Amino acid sequence: MSSSGGRFPPHTHTHHYFPLPPPDHPPTHQPPRRPISPHRHRYRRRRSSGSRSSRGTKNSCMAGVQERQYEEFFGGFYFDEDALSKDISLDGLDKELEEHKNYDVLISILTNGEKQRDMATMVEGNLGHIEQDLIQDYIKDNDSLVLLHDQIHDCDIVLSQIGSLLSGFQLAETKLAAFVEEIVAPPGLVNAIIDGEVSAYVIGIFSSMRKPGTNIQILQQNLLQKYRHLVLFLKEHGIEKYNDVCAAYVDKMNKVLSEDFRVYLEALESLKLDIGVSTDVIGYDANVVDLIPRGREQLRNHRFMFSLGERSNILKEIDQPGLVPCISEANSLKYPYEVIFRSLQKLLMDTASSEYIFIKAFFRDESMFYRVFEDHLIGQSIYGFDQLWLKQLDNPTCQHHRGGPGPVAVIDENMKLTLANSHDAICLMLMICITKKHQLVMSNRRLPCLDTYLDKALIYLWPRFKTVFDMYIQSLYQCDAKMLWVDGTHPHHIVRCYMEFTASLIQLNAECGDGQLDMSLKRLRLAVDDLLVRFAEKFATQKLKHLFLLNNCDMAISILKEAGEEAKELRRYFEEKLESNLVSFVDELLMEYFGDLIKFVKNHISEDLISYTECPNIADVEPVVKNFAVKWRTALELMHNEVVTCCSNFVSGMAILKAAMAQLLNDYNRLSECVKMIPGGSSLNRNLVSITSISYEIRKYSRTL
Repeated sequence: MSSSGGRFPPHTHTHHYFPLPPPDHPPTHQPPRRPISPHRHRYRRRRSSGSRSSRGTKNSCMAGVQERQYEEFFGGFYFDEDALSKDISLDGLDKELEEHKNYDVLISILTNGEKQRDMATMVEGNLGHIEQDLIQDYIKDNDSLVLLHDQIHDCDIVLSQIGSLLSGFQLAETKLAAFVEEIVAPPGLVNAIIDGEVSAYVIGIFSSMRKPGTNIQILQQNLLQKYRHLVLFLKEHGIEKYNDVCAAYVDKMNKVLSEDFRVYLEALESLKLDIGVSTDVIGYDANVVDLIPRGREQLRNHRFMFSLGERSNILKEIDQPGLVPCISEANSLKYPYEVIFRSLQKLLMDTASSEYIFIKAFFRDESMFYRVFEDHLIGQSIYGFDQLWLKQLDNPTCQHHRGGPGPVAVIDENMKLTLANSHDAICLMLMICITKKHQLVMSNRRLPCLDTYLDKALIYLWPRFKTVFDMYIQSLYQCDAKMLWVDGTHPHHIVRCYMEFTASLIQLNAECGDGQLDMSLKRLRLAVDDLLVRFAEKFATQKLKHLFLLNNCDMAISILKEAGEEAKELRRYFEEKLESNLVSFVDELLMEYFGDLIKFVKNHISEDLISYTECPNIADVEPVVKNFAVKWRTALELMHNEVVTCCSNFVSGMAILKAAMAQLLNDYNRLSECVKMIPGGSSLNRNLVSITSISYEIRKYSRTL
């Protein structure tokens, strides 16, 4: 087969197959050519074809447009097919075909040459379309690629800056390492610290705290804090010297604070106003002369024992500064013990808070606070601080640092002595309220340093309060009613004291009693009721008995109203008791001044005016009618004057008169209707008083009231 057989035109294989030169010909050395797109070669072949279909013309136009787009994006290039056909040599092709004639691929190509050519043309066309689509996609994504390029550029800048920063860190690390080498304490300095030179100096500062007039807090903050790290260094590397420093601090502060609190307590004792001793409790001791039986004049001087009054203001001043004894003495002021107690605890809270914060920062050992504030020998049982410290105290080198009773022990001792001699239940309850409010203050400060002390104070106060409260109740049951009785229907001064005492406890129970007083208050009410009944039995008439009870109940209601809503249950009890005695008193009052009328109506006339319990006659009703006509005005005046005189409360007196006159008017109206129905009763018409006249007279007294 010749090279010009026409089945394999040279130009159709420019991008598929480039035969090697024959072995007997040396390789042709040609200058490097510019890259040539195989598709561009194909398109130019189609434009040079002599016979074109309408499809070929259309493809040629598209190829021209695409060539211009390619030139815009990739630059122009040209390819000369004639030049290419001249450069490619087909010498030796027959030999190669002969050598490879048994290859199936070659046989297929030679047998179906035209079909292979059409298939190649189709593949080339598909590749061209794919290439166009890829180029279009690239054109569409051009902006995104530019943005991506800019972002990559920005990232390069940031990475460059980070590299510079890391280089700076490396330089700083090098300099810091050199600085650390310079400041490392040499062995000699470390030995000097551990051997005691620093500890001796710090202990010397501790000793200066005992000088009179020293402000310990300023000394701690401005001077000692500078050596905090040295002390902590001793804790890590010289534990023996550190223990000496701790023991010295505990010893000095324990003595200084204990002495300060002892002096302050002695100064406060001179300001105490004695309220509530055993002789002030009625009937508590049969061998003593009771104070209250001596009368109201003496009672005024000891009213504080039963009445809260202005003493409640202490709960509003719970966080105010404490008393300054020298100023109070200069003004000759005296205070109930709860005021002194609050001042003492206020000083303790502020001192303990400051000391706790300092010790926690300076020594990093909270247990040292309890060693300062409590007796070393009993502190373990109260506060439970570590056993290691107690062992260290047994060390002979620490024996001279053993302290005495701490500030808390000093206060405990004073409290026990005071409580044993206190019979002022109001004071004790106020102290309980003060302690609970101080617990809240320390909780808000988030300092647990006085939790155990405040809990222990409540453990002291509640039992003592209940003991004194029982004394108050027993005094009511044991008192001699005959000796205490006063011949008068006005409220009794002892009942007034105990009602004020009850109202005071109700207020304090609502403030901070936790409901522990509820049962005790019921016991107190029963004791007061018992005393009232015993007093009432001393009166000669039922009218005076009911009037006495009525006046005392009215007084109790007035006092309980001042206690607020917390006393509404007890107030309702006395209101019911008041109403009961008021009805009974009105009956007795009307029986005294209009007895014949009241008896006749009760015995003969029913409430509905229809039936009769006993059938009356003219002889029975005539004396009643005539007697009432003669004395009714005088009796009304006398009744009015008695009620106004014997009632301690104007409002209660008015209520009694209204009830009495309304009952009188109702009973006389029933009598009048009865007269009209009795045979021969018309003869008494001239003796009957008109209801209008009685009503007018009653309204006159009502206006006077």
